[in-house]
Amino acid sequence: MHRRSNAAGTVTTGCQARIIPVIAIDGPSGAGKGSVSRAVARALGCRYVDTGAMYRAVAWLASDRGLALDDEPGVRRLAEEAELDQDGGTVTVAGHDVTTLIRNATIDAAAARVARMPSVRRVLVGRQRAYAALGGVVMEGRDIGTTVFPNADVKIYLDAAPEERAARRAADPAHGLGRNASTLSAVASALEARDRSDRTRDSSPLVMADDAVCVDTTGLVLETVIERVLAIVRRRLSARGGAGPPV
Repeated sequence: MHRRSNAAGTVTTGCQARIIPVIAIDGPSGAGKGSVSRAVARALGCRYVDTGAMYRAVAWLASDRGLALDDEPGVRRLAEEAELDQDGGTVTVAGHDVTTLIRNATIDAAAARVARMPSVRRVLVGRQRAYAALGGVVMEGRDIGTTVFPNADVKIYLDAAPEERAARRAADPAHGLGRNASTLSAVASALEARDRSDRTRDSSPLVMADDAVCVDTTGLVLETVIERVLAIVRRRLSARGGAGPPV
C-alpha cells in the first residue's frame, strides 16, 4: 500500500486512514465493473463490495426456499433476515458459499426482478451503507453514485458498446457460455432486457450521476481501464484535498 500526504500535509495510508471513504463505480452489465472495482480496491487498500451480488444472493435464497418472486413482502423479509456477507470476492448466505451458484442466466433474470422491488432495495441499501461505515470502500453497482452514496468522494460510470459487453459476458468463465454466434445472440438479448429493466425501474434506475466521470471501456484492455480509473480517483481526491466520510 502506498503512502501519500493529504492537503494538510499529514501522511496517511490508503483507505484505512479515511482518505478514500467511498468510491462509487456504476454501469451496466459487461462494462467491466467487477474486474475494475476489485483491482482499484486492491491498489488502494480498500474493501470491495459488489452490490449486484447482494441482489443475486437474495434471488438465489428465494429460489432455494421456493418463494415466488412476485411476493415482494416475502422477498423483503428474506433480505432483512438473511445473513449475507462478502469477503475477498466470496459471497456467503448463512455461512454457505454461493459465489458460483449466483452466476448463471437463471439468477441473472431473478436478480433483475428482485432489483425492481423498492422495499428490497431499501433493505439492501441500508446494508451497503453499513459496509462503508467500516472504513474505505470501493462499491460497484447501478445506483451507488445516485442513491446509495450521492455524496461519494469519487464517482465513476463504466460503459461499453452493447456488442462488446455481450462478448465479454459470453466469455466470462463464471458464466461458461463461450463465444459461438448463437450464444452471443442470446447473451446480447439477455443484456438488452436487463438494461431495459435497470433503466426503467421506478426505484433507483440505472443512470449516470451528474458528477460522475464516464469511462468508455470499448476496445480497451483491462489494465488500461484500471489505470484510467485510478488516475481519475487520485485526481479527484487531490482536488478535494483528502476526504471525510460522506453523509
